[in-house]
Amino acid sequence: MKQWFVFYTKSRQEKKIFDFLTKRGYEVFLPLQKVMRQWSDRKKKVEVPLFNSYLFVHDTEDKIPTILQTPGIAWNIRHNDHPAVLHPRELDTIQRFLSSGLFIETGSMETFTQGDAVKIIDGPLKGLIGTVERTAADNKFSVSLESIGHSIKVTIDPMVLTKA
Repeated sequence: MKQWFVFYTKSRQEKKIFDFLTKRGYEVFLPLQKVMRQWSDRKKKVEVPLFNSYLFVHDTEDKIPTILQTPGIAWNIRHNDHPAVLHPRELDTIQRFLSSGLFIETGSMETFTQGDAVKIIDGPLKGLIGTVERTAADNKFSVSLESIGHSIKVTIDPMVLTKA
C-alpha cells in the first residue's frame, strides 16, 4: 500500500532531490512557501521549503531502501521504530495552509488564552483543531502534525475560532 513516507535531506538539497525523484517517476511532495529575501542590492520573493530538509515520497515501504540511495537524501524519518508516514489528513492540512494565504485583522467576542485548544469553524481551514499562541501583536493558531514532529502556524481571525 502506497503511503507518504518522510525523508530527511542534506541541507538545501530539497528542490534538487524533488526534481531528481520526479524525473525517475516517483510522486514527491515538497511544500514550498514564498518569502521575501533581501540582499544588499535588491529584494526578491523566493520559494523556500515549508519544512527545512524534509521531503515526502508517495510509495510502498519496500521502496524506502531504493529511495535512500538517492544522492542528497540523508535518512528516512522514523516514528515509534517505524517509517514516519504523513497521513492524508495532514497532507490536506498542509495544502490548505499553503493555499489559504490567511492574514486577517479583526477583534473577537470570545477570548482565548495561550494554550487553549481551538477549532476553526469557518473558512478554508474549517474543521482543523489546534492550539492558540498569542503575542502582543496578533493571534497565532498552531496545528500540530504529530507524525513528523512539526507544527504549522497561521495568523487567523479569532471570530472563526471556537474552544475545542
